Amino acid sequence: MASVNDQTARTITMLEKLVSFDTVSRNSNLVFIDYVRGLLGAHGIESRLVYNEDRSKANLLATIGPQVAGGIVLSGHTDVVPIDDQDWSSDPFTVVERNGKLYGRGTADMKCFLAIILGALDTLVKAPIKVPIHLAFSYDEEVGCLGAPSLIKFLTENLPAPRAVIVGEPTDMKVVSAHKGITGVRTVITGHEAHSSQIHRGVSAVMVAAELIQFLQGLCAEAGARGPFDPLFEPNHTTLTVNHIAGGTAINIMAGHCTFQWDVRALPGDDPDIYINRFRRHCEEIVLPRLRKIAPTCAIETIPRAGTPALRVEQDSAAEQLCSALTGDNVTRAVSFAAEAGQFQREGLSTVICGPGSISQAHQPDEFITVEQVAAGTRFLHDLVTHLAR
Repeated sequence: MASVNDQTARTITMLEKLVSFDTVSRNSNLVFIDYVRGLLGAHGIESRLVYNEDRSKANLLATIGPQVAGGIVLSGHTDVVPIDDQDWSSDPFTVVERNGKLYGRGTADMKCFLAIILGALDTLVKAPIKVPIHLAFSYDEEVGCLGAPSLIKFLTENLPAPRAVIVGEPTDMKVVSAHKGITGVRTVITGHEAHSSQIHRGVSAVMVAAELIQFLQGLCAEAGARGPFDPLFEPNHTTLTVNHIAGGTAINIMAGHCTFQWDVRALPGDDPDIYINRFRRHCEEIVLPRLRKIAPTCAIETIPRAGTPALRVEQDSAAEQLCSALTGDNVTRAVSFAAEAGQFQREGLSTVICGPGSISQAHQPDEFITVEQVAAGTRFLHDLVTHLAR
């Protein structure tokens, strides 16, 4: 087995290659997936693809080692967030090292985890592991964890039951046992256009949106005051935020349409539908009747979109025990970002998050991962293989 230092160098070389693929979620990931399939095939590893509906994107599932129960799933997503309107100091799709940091889109979130695995294929195929390592690489995690459900379904229906799932999101190689869920929501407002000087004749959809956003802010403040609370999380309560809005035609026309998108990041055990339904009732019972006195065609449509359930703590679960033993980290911790881990757990699979890099670097211009974290993640895989060979 290669030394950790040698393997870290291979990881960095692989990371440079993986970052060079522009797998922003709006793009197809098939060129990336074809590259990964080629690597696996060159090492005699069969892989299977699970496509999206129009076959423009694919999940990948592969198994290294014996086809027996009790294996370990290493899960990661292939997509990255956009670079639009971000001020980068270097090409986001070229890894640049400066002062022990590797800069590039996806270095932290989360192509380094994939690079650790793919850079170690020589070692993995030769290791005398007694249970398999399953590779589960998904598409469209960054836009609502869209790819993982079909991947997980295929995995549970076609492979011997695994012992544990490790989702390699950036946690500084700390073991994370819980995350918040996320439900994305789109609200579409139909107003009534009129000259902006005649507010008695029209309804500005943008003004209505502003009012509804304030209501959502109030729901978030209420959750912060009344709970439920969980001290493992920061913030320690369910949150609601509006992060995208579009509407209107001109400064002197009352806006006929406005759309805004918001999310509910719910604690484990808290139901996001409670907040969505309260919002809908407010729209239907308070806001719409007032608007329709001016224009009967006014409407407010609220559509829940993609999301993922929360990951709840399962104390001393198989995944938690394994990762704690490998890292020496015995602290129960949670993160407020959402991940595919909750989807694995929902299907009965013991799951934790543990991966290299810091979430504070994710989605930022000049995203980076430290070489130290690359080495720590590489060491983790080395120790996992040693453990599975005993």
